[in-house]
Amino acid sequence: MSRGYNFSAGPSAMPEPVLRRAQAEMLEWGGQSASVMEISHRGKAFVAMTEKVEADLRRLLGISSDYAVLFLQGGATQHFAQIPQNIAAPDDTADYLLTGHWGVKALSEAKPYMRTNIVASGEAGKYTSVPDRSEWQLTPGAAYLHVTPNETIHGVEFETVPDIGDVPVVADFSSTLLSRPIDVSRFGLIYAGTQKNMGASGLTVLIVRNDLLARKPRPLANILSYSAHAKEHSLLNTPPSFPWYLTGLVLEWIDGEGGLTAMAARNRAKSELLYAAIDGSGGYYKNPVDVRYRSWMNVPFTLHDDALDTPFLKESEAAGLLALKGHKAVGGMRASLYNAMPLAGVQALVDFMGDFKNRHG
Repeated sequence: MSRGYNFSAGPSAMPEPVLRRAQAEMLEWGGQSASVMEISHRGKAFVAMTEKVEADLRRLLGISSDYAVLFLQGGATQHFAQIPQNIAAPDDTADYLLTGHWGVKALSEAKPYMRTNIVASGEAGKYTSVPDRSEWQLTPGAAYLHVTPNETIHGVEFETVPDIGDVPVVADFSSTLLSRPIDVSRFGLIYAGTQKNMGASGLTVLIVRNDLLARKPRPLANILSYSAHAKEHSLLNTPPSFPWYLTGLVLEWIDGEGGLTAMAARNRAKSELLYAAIDGSGGYYKNPVDVRYRSWMNVPFTLHDDALDTPFLKESEAAGLLALKGHKAVGGMRASLYNAMPLAGVQALVDFMGDFKNRHG
């Protein structure tokens, strides 16, 4: 077996100790004489596992009892539409800050359910920066403000949202949750697919303030209702058992590695190493993002000549550096540096980039 360094934007690399533990427990988990995928989600063993996962997540992120934690399905894309149905009425207005592809998609999926307002957009600058707060056109009494703290395609990231008063902030944290400490109390609702820093695809985590759960903006089937899922502790229907279990293993791994403070230090170091290589290449490699808003998680870059893209990708894959092709919306390359990517992997990429420049001129 030969594992490479996986720079995929998602589903992404997972910690090797997590994969090895899952491998060891695949046939028999927790003394149940069966896999975790085979036992009843109503049984005591599975319920105990879900309770531990929630407790571990609450402890790592400092989530208070003012919030419910939900483990659902559908990925962020489903919740682009489900969130407005749960916390906004048809005649409400919700504000959207657009800093890249996923914010734009969230807006498009929300439009059928209420009025929407674009607070500000980075489109004119090709989503390479975050509009200054002075440019924002907020709606008084908005149902919520939606933001995307990290745009995986454009590599734009901002860590804090300015104070906007009583309007709840809804944030798609799919690519940054658990990559560093955050102040959950600044948000009304946080949602994230687990396939970046939290585990495998198939599970979506929501952290919802209780007062938002209590909103009754429109009739909904129980399966679409966050409050109904909260009452059933995310077991309203058969859950994605294996991804939920894997997220539990990832949380234990993060805790064992020093928690979110340690993850933040590692992630900062990895991104600084790669950006230094790009900026120090004399223009051979370029990153277009405003330095103030460069992502720790997703680093897009281009070569000085597009004709070199194909050999770069071919040779990097041969060197064990996987999934570096950039998204079609921006082209070039993209290296995703989620928690499971070790510093050694980024160093291997930087070394390859230097060698490629020397050989191809």
